[in-house]
Amino acid sequence: MRLQPKYVFIIAVAAVVTVYFLVRALFGGGHAGEARANAPEAKGKAAAAANQLPSVQAVDIPESARQYDVVLRGRTQATRAVVLRAETAGVVAQAPVLQGSTVRQGQVLCRLSVDARQATLDQARASLRSRELQLQAARDLAQKGFRSETQVLETQAARDAAQAAVRQAEIAISQVNIRAPFSGVFDKRDAEVGAYLSPGQPCGTVIELNPLLIVGDAPETEAARLRIGAPASARLVDGTLLNGRVRYVAQDADPQTRTYRLEIAVANPSLAVRSGLSSEVRVNAGAGAAHLVPVSALVLDAAGRQGLRHLVGDGRVAFAPVEIIEETPQGVWVRGLSGNVRVITVGQSYVADGQKVRVALAR
Repeated sequence: MRLQPKYVFIIAVAAVVTVYFLVRALFGGGHAGEARANAPEAKGKAAAAANQLPSVQAVDIPESARQYDVVLRGRTQATRAVVLRAETAGVVAQAPVLQGSTVRQGQVLCRLSVDARQATLDQARASLRSRELQLQAARDLAQKGFRSETQVLETQAARDAAQAAVRQAEIAISQVNIRAPFSGVFDKRDAEVGAYLSPGQPCGTVIELNPLLIVGDAPETEAARLRIGAPASARLVDGTLLNGRVRYVAQDADPQTRTYRLEIAVANPSLAVRSGLSSEVRVNAGAGAAHLVPVSALVLDAAGRQGLRHLVGDGRVAFAPVEIIEETPQGVWVRGLSGNVRVITVGQSYVADGQKVRVALAR
């Protein structure tokens, strides 16, 4: 049986369509083919978009345990400085100690002329002996009935007054010797031999240099971290290092400077360190987590806070305010970060918080 021409045409068209779809399925086509054809173009666009992100360099900085020190300027100061003044009037008869010499407690620094004080003492002692004899005679007569008890008491009172006069004369003589109240240095002489001193006028100044004080003024931001008894050190201008402990922290700020006075006691047995020397003071304020970062990595945010820009997990920028606790030649130790942090060290001033960046690790 022979097919009609129209049926042959229909079968041919169906065969062509079937072959077309088979080839399309096997070798790709339509949207899939277009997607494959456009894949290189999409990748190129993605790469171009990535290249348009700002590029920064960052470094991984680990968290470390670091001792916190409060650092401030200070100066050495004598523990005590006393101006010795005359208790009685007189002419300076002797000045046995040279200015600047070390002295012992009780050593005579200025001696006034005794004048008539010795005669007054001799007279008081003679009067006392006379009163004692009178008192003994009165007691003997009272036992025999020739003196009343009242008369004996009056004689005893006269003897007691004579004793007081002797004591007064002895004190007047002792006051001609102006003595050192403690061991130290006779730092300044105010009266020479032949000078007349009235009561209250100075003979000289004695200072105590052992122990020695290191004094400074702590700012408001650091005062709360200072503790009495905390270890401290002071490096003098000549490089000498002194170690001691905090003995005093003021509770009331200076009204002019708004700072708190700090005193550190250090040993100075040889008296080699003088009063008034400048020093750099470091006071131990405890320990805690810290990070060592380059100084150049520090930036200011829009609010004027000092801090660091670092990277979070998805490659975006974040800002963390920090506090500098110590400066070293290797960088600055800061606190305010937590754990290991990837800190931006190049380009941190040209990116904003939350911005996505392209990262290259710093060398």
